[in-house]
Amino acid sequence: MQRHVVAVAVADGAPTFELAVPCEVFGIDRSDLVDPWYEMRLCAAQPGPLRTATGLVVPTSQGLDGLAEADTVVVAACSRAVQLDPPADLLQAVRSAHGRGRRIVSICSGAYVLAAAGLLDGRRATAHWMSAMDFSHRFPDVDFDPTSLYIEDGTILTSAGTGSAIDLCLHLVRQDYGSAVANEVARRMVVPPHREGGQAQYARSPVRVRKASGTLAPVLEWARRHLHEQLTVPQLARRAGLSERTFARRFRETLGTTPLQWILQERVRLAQELLETTDAAVESVARRTGFGSATNLRYHFGRLTGVSPQTYRHVFRHRATREQGGTRASGALAGQGHQGIPSET
Repeated sequence: MQRHVVAVAVADGAPTFELAVPCEVFGIDRSDLVDPWYEMRLCAAQPGPLRTATGLVVPTSQGLDGLAEADTVVVAACSRAVQLDPPADLLQAVRSAHGRGRRIVSICSGAYVLAAAGLLDGRRATAHWMSAMDFSHRFPDVDFDPTSLYIEDGTILTSAGTGSAIDLCLHLVRQDYGSAVANEVARRMVVPPHREGGQAQYARSPVRVRKASGTLAPVLEWARRHLHEQLTVPQLARRAGLSERTFARRFRETLGTTPLQWILQERVRLAQELLETTDAAVESVARRTGFGSATNLRYHFGRLTGVSPQTYRHVFRHRATREQGGTRASGALAGQGHQGIPSET
């Protein structure tokens, strides 16, 4: 297996947290999970010593020429000065990487660079919700969505503000190595493997969001432990102590989706992990995830992921086991399982 190279383009004054996230996810050796793990390169987008917004020196190993050899190019969040006037060399390097079919990723305000390079014209994209008016005014040809945590449009991915850098980076790991590996990285980072909802829950009144989250959190956790059972909106509403109408409204306000759609997504996510980490037959996976039959699983799994359960298992089990007979990728995950997975009978 060839090492996947992630090149992070860094300009002076980059926000510290947003730059630290790809370093944490891709830059730490996790070859006990997948061998080889990513190779991460910090590439200077400007000459001279670079510092983050909080004054930390960024030890860039090379310049923008490092983007040419990368499989994934990440444009880190940038200062307002860079947003308004991105370095011409950076714009050209990003265009060239996209022209060669590389995966292009922006963290938060890095979307300004992708837009200035013309890569987002006619595409959906996101950045911090506070940038919505400014971004839309500067780049009217971009379909800016201020509600999503991250957006994938072809080979170009953009993320919202600050913490959503984690969501997007874990999504990239999930794309490359499957849900089980991404979930383990999330466990080690002590963060959720997948955050529900979108930016809207953070853009609204904090008091309102906390109240809704506090009401729903125990219900969501209970539902995850009982995905193998029949779950209904009236049942969940009763557990939340709310009327069905109030529960459905509060659910959508908080998570940006309906209860039944959320359950479906959780069942598919659990099916992905079982397909990656067990040898259970598809019929068994269907029962353990609440789909009931292999036919239902295949239909919903294909609709949400774009591939069949068999194809998904072949791709990600093959990736996980082709190194040293699978001892590295599967060994570190063995026995951890998924909380709430019922035992086979």
